[in-house]
Amino acid sequence: MILITGGRGAVATRLTTLLHDAGLPVRLGSARPEDLSPPAGVPTVRLDLTDPACFPAALAGVTSVFLYASSERITDFVHHAHLAGVEHVVLLSSAGVLGPDAENDPLARSHLDVENALLASPITTTILRPGSFASNASAWAWAMKAGRPISLPFPDAHTDPVHEADLAEAAHAVLVDPRHRGGRFTLSGPRSLTFTQQIDQLAAVIGRPVRAERVTREQWKREMADYIPDVYAEALLNWWESNDGKPVALTSAVEELTGHPARPFTVWAADHAADFTTARSGGQR
Repeated sequence: MILITGGRGAVATRLTTLLHDAGLPVRLGSARPEDLSPPAGVPTVRLDLTDPACFPAALAGVTSVFLYASSERITDFVHHAHLAGVEHVVLLSSAGVLGPDAENDPLARSHLDVENALLASPITTTILRPGSFASNASAWAWAMKAGRPISLPFPDAHTDPVHEADLAEAAHAVLVDPRHRGGRFTLSGPRSLTFTQQIDQLAAVIGRPVRAERVTREQWKREMADYIPDVYAEALLNWWESNDGKPVALTSAVEELTGHPARPFTVWAADHAADFTTARSGGQR
């Protein structure tokens, strides 16, 4: 039995389908399992990674786990996983842990703490470290639908957007192929793109111009205050500033694991075009 955590996430959803279609037994966990819509025959279970009381039932009979990084109760989760007989954990971590000051970066540190807890355990751990999720661009959808400019404190900051389908396929590969078990994989998209370039590609896909506006760090933090705690906002801003005008390093790990090149950002934009359109665009939503 393979337990998939974070069941409402885009990666988990795709991974569940891939494993189920391959005839493998899958259990889908979420803090709100009633909100899940898994493929027919896939059982769901309550799994709140901050509540150890639900760990034993979720892990019963499980041999492999696909785990989203959640550091709050990771020691408890690892303990219960070991007691349940889990042999293999595939962790979706972050390339941020490879930074020179990861221990003092609140975003990277949360992933690093999970990695360290797993690596200190007897459970075989395979780590996927994506750079930037292409889905981070979804944060621009509201402004685009409203016809407002996208606020960018560092419009020329580079990221390496990775399609969630590539992450799911990479996770599938390391779960089913013993050759990859215990590996460490840094996953990137095929190109290093600035935020401006990503916005231009989105505009081309949806067929209308999209405006961007340079704002100060403080302006951006005020706009995001209801969504991102200040300590994480500062960490994001520092990361973007460090990559302002500087392409990020790319890897071939997606192709090595999946057998095909990483999908370009234009593919992600086309797959999610409806998320960025308004009622003015043919009534789409």
